[in-house]
Amino acid sequence: MSYFSIIVPVFNRPNEVDELLFSLTNQSFSDFEVVIVEDGSEVKCEHIVEKYLKSFCIQYFYKENSGPGQTRNFGATKANGDYLLILDSDCILPEHYLSSIFEELSQNPCDAFGGPDRAHSSFSDVQKAINYSMTSFFTTGGIRGGRHKLDKFYPRSFNFGIKKSVFEILGGFSSMRFGEDIDLSIRIFKHNYSCRLFPRSWVYHKRRTDFCKFFKQVHNSGIARINLYKRYPDSLKLVHFLPACFTLGVLFLSIISCFYPKLFSLILIYMLLIFFDASIKEKSVKIGFLAIIASFVQLLGYGTGFLRGVWKRLILKKDEFSAFEHNFYK
Repeated sequence: MSYFSIIVPVFNRPNEVDELLFSLTNQSFSDFEVVIVEDGSEVKCEHIVEKYLKSFCIQYFYKENSGPGQTRNFGATKANGDYLLILDSDCILPEHYLSSIFEELSQNPCDAFGGPDRAHSSFSDVQKAINYSMTSFFTTGGIRGGRHKLDKFYPRSFNFGIKKSVFEILGGFSSMRFGEDIDLSIRIFKHNYSCRLFPRSWVYHKRRTDFCKFFKQVHNSGIARINLYKRYPDSLKLVHFLPACFTLGVLFLSIISCFYPKLFSLILIYMLLIFFDASIKEKSVKIGFLAIIASFVQLLGYGTGFLRGVWKRLILKKDEFSAFEHNFYK
């Protein structure tokens, strides 16, 4: 029996699994096990797992592809820990990660929790720019960066902790292909379980490796927000409309600037704010430029996905859906 069971769904990412498992060898807290679940990968990581069999308790399973949510559920059935720690395979853990969670739970126990993410120095410039856009005040209000929150904190699946008993009572992750982590977070609150942010329990999260993959990710997130709204009408907040408003605003300004060129300066001012802020924080002018691209990809990708969800789910009354299902990881 372990205190923590770390569950990692994997799809064709042996090198990243190696980085994650290596970071676990440096943890100052040692009462944990790891459950690696290969979700129908063509490029398996079993040989990577074998390298760490003597370093800590680790289990490896292979199953047919069913998506990350159901793969995490499968891993939970094999876990022996009191708490489940759900991580993405493209995460690297700082040495204090597990000990910081243990300290938080010892001082103020809760049923579920999550932490923010950061960019590691080894990440590519594109990954650092994407990380900036996902955590910046100018794109998300800094909420995803772990410094601020609105009324409640909803853990994301790249860094999600929950009591195993609570996970089992709630039935784990739903069948949603995207937004399944928010779906579980919503159910945690609806069943009156406690859930909070652990700001010191951050992970290095690689996210997507190029802007095309990033667009697919955030576009599906926008669609998922409407899918979640159909399941939980009270889950839709004003902040969720902002990327769609940004998308429509950029489109409007781009058209009207053909007749009133000075209005385009509003977009330029926003771009300059991102450029200087990202350049200073990342100490790189190149990342500053890339952060402009990443921020627009994020907001336009999410905004168009949100509007697409509104059109198909609310106006055309279609069933739950997502995009890029057959080439999402390509």
